[in-house]
Amino acid sequence: MRDWTWRYEGYDPARERVRESLCTLGNGYFATRGAAPECVADPVHYPGTYVAGCYNRLTSQVAGRQVENEDMVNVPNWLPLRFRAVPGGWLSPDTHKVLDHRQTLDLRAGTLERTVRYEDEDGRRLAVRQLRLVHMADPHLALLRTELTAEGWSGEIEVEAALDGSVANMGVERYRQLASRHLIHLHGGSADAEIAWLRCRTRTSDIRIGLAGRTVVDVPAEAFTAHEEERAVQLLRIPVTDGRPVTVDKTIALHTSHDPAISDPFHAAVDRVRRAPGVEALLASHRTAWKQLWRNAELEVPGDAGPVLRLHLFHVLQTLSPHTADLDVGVPARGLHGEAYRGHIFWDELFVLPYLNLHFPEVSRALLTYRHRRLERARFAAADAGHSGAMYPWQSGSDGREETQRLHLNPRSGRWLPDHTRLQHHVNSAIAYNVWQYCEATGDMEFLTTKGAEMLTQIARFWAGLATYDDTVARYRIRGVVGPDEYHEAYPHAAEPGIDDNAYTNVTAAWTLARARDLMHTLPEPRRRDLFERSGMEPDELDAWDAVSRKLYVPFHDGVISQFSGYGDLAELDWRAYRDRYGDIRRLDRILEAEGDTVNRYQASKQADVLMLGYLFSDEELQGLFRRLGYDLDDATWQHTVDYYLARTSHGSTLSSLVHGWVLSRSRRAQAWDFVQEALAGDIADLHNGTTGEGVHLGAMAGTLDLVQRGLTGLETRGGALRFDPVPLPKLSEYGFSVRYQGHWGVRLRLQPRRLRITVPHSDQEPITVALSDRTVSVAPGESYALTLPD
Repeated sequence: MRDWTWRYEGYDPARERVRESLCTLGNGYFATRGAAPECVADPVHYPGTYVAGCYNRLTSQVAGRQVENEDMVNVPNWLPLRFRAVPGGWLSPDTHKVLDHRQTLDLRAGTLERTVRYEDEDGRRLAVRQLRLVHMADPHLALLRTELTAEGWSGEIEVEAALDGSVANMGVERYRQLASRHLIHLHGGSADAEIAWLRCRTRTSDIRIGLAGRTVVDVPAEAFTAHEEERAVQLLRIPVTDGRPVTVDKTIALHTSHDPAISDPFHAAVDRVRRAPGVEALLASHRTAWKQLWRNAELEVPGDAGPVLRLHLFHVLQTLSPHTADLDVGVPARGLHGEAYRGHIFWDELFVLPYLNLHFPEVSRALLTYRHRRLERARFAAADAGHSGAMYPWQSGSDGREETQRLHLNPRSGRWLPDHTRLQHHVNSAIAYNVWQYCEATGDMEFLTTKGAEMLTQIARFWAGLATYDDTVARYRIRGVVGPDEYHEAYPHAAEPGIDDNAYTNVTAAWTLARARDLMHTLPEPRRRDLFERSGMEPDELDAWDAVSRKLYVPFHDGVISQFSGYGDLAELDWRAYRDRYGDIRRLDRILEAEGDTVNRYQASKQADVLMLGYLFSDEELQGLFRRLGYDLDDATWQHTVDYYLARTSHGSTLSSLVHGWVLSRSRRAQAWDFVQEALAGDIADLHNGTTGEGVHLGAMAGTLDLVQRGLTGLETRGGALRFDPVPLPKLSEYGFSVRYQGHWGVRLRLQPRRLRITVPHSDQEPITVALSDRTVSVAPGESYALTLPD
């Protein structure tokens, strides 16, 4: 780890999948895992390339029934480039002696450099140096430069450069029983002596894919083709002299039929790669694009946390770059880095958009527009289930239908089990929250009063319709849901899935209803009239929203907020015994199921979703929400609640340590740093037992960035002001970053012990209102202001 580089020394097959994920290169349009170009998919390696929004649906036989799944497609592999001394076998780290091996990820430049020295079966040594990039300026281009040097011998080497369409989605072991071949109608050929091409389409979604590669050698070489049915192959025979390097440059272009302004992806790819500039020009424009990204996402954190946060930011930007603003895509939970969760979109934007709002708001707007385009589908889903409004799916893909599987595999027991996580309707509130936060941060009233208002209206209608009045508690209740915790899908011995009155679901539903009602009253009258007419709303619906938002039931037991009704009646788990027996019990649900038990019986959480309320809302906001609901949530009750769930959480989600770190830091707790460290290390140390090799955890990565941006500074964009309530951790007491806020670019913030400095760049914008708990100041463009923080 260095400030701007991430380096792996030596070749370690056991860690190769994790390294491939963390060395993924992407540009928001597509990304390619950091696999060795001379290696194919096998138990050690998994080269994968994924195009944002490219999905396909296949049907499989699972446990005696037909199951349909939609996957983010592993598109043809552009990487393959292998080499050998003539005569001799193709060199790879798994078949030949590796004298040394190093991978260096350059975050500043967005490049991956790999050096390896091989010794073949005849004792000949070949030094290989490769530089790879997925172009950040032109999102359809990528480059692999390979420098080959014979050591102690002269003769010939053979190089094979290929475009491989024989790939399948096989990157997640527990999915391998399912149908995985998404590509059909594969054809390859040559456009000229330097350019090979491959075209195909996805099996059911019928997305056409065009891939073209231009391979150039810097010395005279014999070149010929050996195209196969599913691979376009170029072969080069190159003379080499001891100690004198030869360079092979492979530039590729990738297009799909989803791309605008093209007639055909095959012709577009061939034309683009033919017109692509040389390597030096490609490198220069790529580095410039990354320089601009880093400038707009400035983050200066000293100490060991700084490089990790920069790596997290690097992977967020590779998945969700400014190019994303032109696409119809959501936030894939595992990035464009692997096939876990099938590339689906969950609620992870809840942890990603708060960061993007203050740096790349055009990307946030595009991601919210993805949700708006699927509003009609969400309304169909609600109607089909007998509900009003819009019911967004827990897992989304191409068209907004529910993609959550009906069965899931417990790899510990080998059993396929019913999956009820589609009942996580709290995703509706996450979308509403993201709309509101985006508009507060950007001042984008046009979005709020159009697309935003339409989504908030239909989500509010859903919550108001789902809530039913119960005379026994004189409150509204929401029954039959699953909370973010996910461990509890049903009550013990219940015939039907779902639990009642999940606190997180109910409180966020109340918040959504209140915000939607407020928005309806503040909309310009012509817009309000249009919205009411188009949606068939009646004025008395707003009264119902208000009533439900004030009277939703929040259960308590033993002086703490209950995760759901009846949570306090569940059995206590012998946590010490399970830790002694199994060590890592993050996936306690799988452990118990394999024992013939169920986590539904216990007061145990994968992630304590009650504490998520402290993640989304400041103390002031949360107490205000509970007062509006008619409950008194004082500091003592909240702290008791935090302690209660801390003792009963297995942290089976990478988001759990992030949320606990955030909540504890706001409480000025010493143990907050332990959770922050775990959140930082989640992917780089692969703390969740091999899951990083299937793709990074994008929400957790973005959440750590937002922890230092908003969590420790107490930064809120609320009521037309930048509000601060800093609670710096001793390990992160001084750092700086910049944000975009309501038309102001590059507002610099510097947190120091007992001081916060804000610098507003020159512009023609209005001054920024900055609020602390005890005062409010106005900072005009071109000014810098230092605020002394209260003790």
